[in-house]
Amino acid sequence: MTSCRVAITALVTLVFVAGLSAQSKPWQPGRTADGQPDIQGTWLNFDSTPFEAPAANPAPAPAAPQPAVAGINPAPEFADHSHKVSERRKAMVVEPPDGRVPVLKWAEEKRDYDLAHIPDAPEHETPWVRCITRGYPAAFFPAGYNNGYQIIQTPGYVVIVFEMIHETRIIPIDGRPKLGGAIQQWNGEPRGRWEGNTLVVESTNYNDKGSIGTSAATGRLRGIPQSASMKVTERFTPVSPDVIDYRVTIDDPKVYAKPWTVQLPLNRDETYQMFEYSCQEGNYAMANALSFGRKRDREAAAATSSK
Repeated sequence: MTSCRVAITALVTLVFVAGLSAQSKPWQPGRTADGQPDIQGTWLNFDSTPFEAPAANPAPAPAAPQPAVAGINPAPEFADHSHKVSERRKAMVVEPPDGRVPVLKWAEEKRDYDLAHIPDAPEHETPWVRCITRGYPAAFFPAGYNNGYQIIQTPGYVVIVFEMIHETRIIPIDGRPKLGGAIQQWNGEPRGRWEGNTLVVESTNYNDKGSIGTSAATGRLRGIPQSASMKVTERFTPVSPDVIDYRVTIDDPKVYAKPWTVQLPLNRDETYQMFEYSCQEGNYAMANALSFGRKRDREAAAATSSK
């Protein structure tokens, strides 16, 4: 009888220890057919977190916005959804620790100049409003709607399909060399690699025509220029079956006093449907701004000729 009790006690202990071991073992993602950590699926980043933390000495508040005009701006149902919204945090910017992007003065002045001269020429507007690109990594900075991303993995590549402007980013992970600095692109040239379960993507060879922030949700970063010296390093780390921790560091010494980092979660949601973002078909912003500019030019010319 004693030996029976000893055996039962040993069995219970073994089960208990096995349970603790299973609980302490970190979650691991599955693997694709070619051995990559599997992060495929549809991911969302609806997020009410402010892009930056409040400034210690904020600038004077802008004038109160004008009442909405019928037929202008997206309909409210664009932002009306039942999908997960990430937990609100202090700021998406996590480095520097104060949550503020260290923008150089000249870059802020160029942003202000461009925004003040939008009616003059399309080049003063952001590439998003021009329906060229959301920008990169700007495409991962949440806007008010269309924050859907589909990740697809094939041998040698990770592919990210963006709902906004329906762009597709193809990231080689096979170690191939870059095309070279002479070939510069709006969204740079990415190269990826796996560090354990983390997909690390480094992008260089940007042109100097784009903007690091194109959505109004990025606050004062909207319209800040990018330079051809910019390097962007992203880290996609799956932390559970339904969450990817996304971190991106922007290093552009011509525009910022030092590198800065954004962190936000990507939430899996296979019920979300991505639809075509027909940008130019509904793009009244550029036509309205430029037509106003030409009206202003005519009025100025008429005033000059009448003197």
